[in-house]
Amino acid sequence: MVVIVDTISNPLRPRHPEKVNRPDFVSPPKPDWIRVRAPNTRGYADTRNIVRANGLHTVCEEAGCPNIGECWDKKHATFMIMGDTCTRACAFCNVKTGLPNALDAAEPQNVAEAVAKLGLAHVVITSVDRDDLADGGAQHFAETIGAIRAACPTTTIEILTPDFLRKEGALEVVVAAKPDVFNHNLETVPSRYLTVRPGARYFHSIRLLQRVKELDPTIFTKSGIMVGLGEERHEVLQVMDDLRSAEVDFLTIGQYLQPTRKHHAVMRYVPPDEFSSYEKVAYTKGFLMVSASPLTRSSHHAGEDFARLKAARAANSH
Repeated sequence: MVVIVDTISNPLRPRHPEKVNRPDFVSPPKPDWIRVRAPNTRGYADTRNIVRANGLHTVCEEAGCPNIGECWDKKHATFMIMGDTCTRACAFCNVKTGLPNALDAAEPQNVAEAVAKLGLAHVVITSVDRDDLADGGAQHFAETIGAIRAACPTTTIEILTPDFLRKEGALEVVVAAKPDVFNHNLETVPSRYLTVRPGARYFHSIRLLQRVKELDPTIFTKSGIMVGLGEERHEVLQVMDDLRSAEVDFLTIGQYLQPTRKHHAVMRYVPPDEFSSYEKVAYTKGFLMVSASPLTRSSHHAGEDFARLKAARAANSH
């Protein structure tokens, strides 16, 4: 049995108390095509020091991203605002669950200062779910975007938001702050929601992405799913169609990796050629950008992908 223990904020407290009494779910051994190097470079250390000095959280660490060594070496970090504790307990996610602390009013400025220190041309801002807040944290997103714009006017901003379920007017607040890319992940196919993402609603998430385009067609929209959770191929293709019906520009597809045995098991490791097939099909359906590979994650290569996204839109407009 493996239970991650948070020994920093509360010694010997299980990181996932809501999952402690669940049975262990054993995944098959990782195949040869899923291998990453341990993070031990100078660039990685520099990024970590800047994150620590500004008292910030990153989804890279909290979610146990396999690409952290590569990204942090390039001084690419995805900042996670509104604390490190989520109000939901999705079966795939390694972020802590519980009652979060109050928002830190200084956080937007601290994020902006870290972006400036890292010299980021493109930054990704995500957050935990904050169902405890009246607006789901929408205003905090807007303030963070505003602080980055003021400190780093040439930096492009990508946000990866929660679904703002039952938070009337929240989405409008975030869109009005004009991020360059609005990302909201579907995570999986509809048939797996009850098991994998029980606190969310598939068609609400589709509608959220569609509404972004209605409010501001200039904002790029993006969404992603994980595979290996028991989905069927035809279901993945249907998700593509649903996203295109909402005019989503960019699709990411990556392999689900089990954080601990208390999380959902990996049902299957999808081979690289199947990811290539998904990518080809997605382009035929009209996405401007597609990233599909075993180690694809929402924020991986986000800066380079944004440049390609702009180029694709420009080419399509002629």
